[in-house]
Amino acid sequence: MRFGVVLHLLGVVYTFVGLSMLFPLFLSLYYGEDPYPFLTSLAIATVTGLLLFSSFYRREREIGHKDGFLIVTLAWIGVAFFGSLPYIFSGAIDSFIDAYFESISGFTTTGATVLPEIEGLPRGILLWRSLTHWLGGMGIILLSIAILPLLEVGGMQLYKAEAAHITSDRLAPRIIATIRILWLVYVGITVVEFVFLLFAGMNPFDAIVHAFGTVATGGFSNRDMSIESYNSLSIELIILFFMVLSATSFALHYNFLKQGFRAYIRSSEIRFYYSIMFAGVSVVFVDLWLNGGLSPAEALREASFNAVSISSTTGFSSADFAEWPSLSQSVLVLLMIMGGSVGSTAGAIKMLRITILMKVIYRELMHLIHPHAVINIKVNGRPVSQDVLDSVVGFTFLYLTVFVVSSLGMAFLGFDIVTAVSSVAATLGGVGPGLGMVGPLSNYGPLPDAGKIILIIDMLLGRLEIFPVLILLTPEFWRG
Repeated sequence: MRFGVVLHLLGVVYTFVGLSMLFPLFLSLYYGEDPYPFLTSLAIATVTGLLLFSSFYRREREIGHKDGFLIVTLAWIGVAFFGSLPYIFSGAIDSFIDAYFESISGFTTTGATVLPEIEGLPRGILLWRSLTHWLGGMGIILLSIAILPLLEVGGMQLYKAEAAHITSDRLAPRIIATIRILWLVYVGITVVEFVFLLFAGMNPFDAIVHAFGTVATGGFSNRDMSIESYNSLSIELIILFFMVLSATSFALHYNFLKQGFRAYIRSSEIRFYYSIMFAGVSVVFVDLWLNGGLSPAEALREASFNAVSISSTTGFSSADFAEWPSLSQSVLVLLMIMGGSVGSTAGAIKMLRITILMKVIYRELMHLIHPHAVINIKVNGRPVSQDVLDSVVGFTFLYLTVFVVSSLGMAFLGFDIVTAVSSVAATLGGVGPGLGMVGPLSNYGPLPDAGKIILIIDMLLGRLEIFPVLILLTPEFWRG
């Protein structure tokens, strides 16, 4: 383990986080708000980053795989710390644990908040809150990798640790070029949604906040009642469309520009994902219509927006789904656990893993009928290696284990089963609002510090997909 290498590159990430505070700082100055919170936070983050960067200069051009895992984990822990400083210095949040919760919820694109009132906060704080979403959406590490060649540093191991996708859709021969393409798509979708929201009647500030929250599938709004406060069908339809888009692999979006709709049609994961979303919306629609006392039009509108929001792990709300019938709430919890597409900004288990697991189950059933048959598991017409199958099974087992243990921990703290289970599903899956005490019109503020710490760990594990964090706990990682 080369700690000098690790600290040197962490300096790059922390410096970038500090400099990103210039945007809310300028906005604060524009609106005549107190710039002190961002000046101080910017100085602390940037000076820390520059000291680490300059004090631990290294000559090696490539990062070891152990270095990559440690850098990624410490980077997310560190950026959440620096991201919490504006909340504390502005007085928006008094408790450090609450501020850290809000910050890591932003960077992990979870969207769970401890704030009881949002609309009264300074605009600089609201912009920073949404900006943490947008930076974390594609991964602040990936952005750092994109600029590492300027520092004569290789980035392959960081990419493996941060974006260990089941399939690798290389868009360009070099990994850096691939990341730049993904960021170009990411920025482009953000700009397009921003323009659409402007035409739908949002003011520029609201439009950028909700564009950041949608494309990052984060869900932080600057309105206490989220999207429900606008009561606008056009705004809901625009955000719904971009939630689906953002929960779909960004590599497919780029391929769509070259190949057309064939890029989506040929993806078995996307076909399965869209089918699950349609099924979820349909069940919730019927339940709200027959058991929720809503008209067919109202039921369709609420079911479509909120089920897609949960399935994409965005977490925007256009209704208080914590008051929905039990069947609808059960469907939402299942969607929280399943999540979106691999290669997107969505969280949870993700549909490609579920697709592969279903194929594994089908293969085992066929082996019971034909014991000697050789049945290959394929995705998009290509065989899936045994290493990938082992990874999928292992990750799913770990994910469900963390889910059960965390839910038991929340129940031990005295929460009812709905609040305990949904709070864990919502934070581990990067969704944000849950059910019960943490519904869309509530917040996580009343939870005790012990509960918030459990959910902070869940947010980190969910965002980094468990393995990069747990591997640091093994003795073998620190040997040699």
